[in-house]
Amino acid sequence: MSRFPLLIGTFFLVCSAAWAIDSEGPLPNPEMQARYERLTNELRCLVCQNQTVADSNADLARDLRDQTRAMLLDGASDKQIVAFMTERYGDFVLYRPPLSSRTALLWAAPAVLLLIGAIALGRIIRRRSLAADIPVQGEEALPEAEPRDT
Repeated sequence: MSRFPLLIGTFFLVCSAAWAIDSEGPLPNPEMQARYERLTNELRCLVCQNQTVADSNADLARDLRDQTRAMLLDGASDKQIVAFMTERYGDFVLYRPPLSSRTALLWAAPAVLLLIGAIALGRIIRRRSLAADIPVQGEEALPEAEPRDT
């Protein structure tokens, strides 16, 4: 059996992350390239929803990378680029949305769910311990152990 199909499949699997990388090459200076990479890693792909714009192969992610690149080359600041993206796509485009009245539930949800889980677990444990103390019908309750005199 030939190993060629396995080799080709492995190649495509390993190289699939490289397809998301920009084909235009690096920006003119290292500082601008670092800003570009930081921004594209802070923006969420609205199609994939679990990937950054930098990691996604979606057409929209490619458009967002191109828009970010163009704005950087035009001299826009990081805040201006983030403001443009959130104005256009909403807070969901950010991996770390700001705390506001609209996103309060998003930030509080993990703590609230943890609290609800702890309360439910506590009630279950309490019920089981109370149920263990009740004798089964037909059995007598075990007498309390008396202390021994030594």
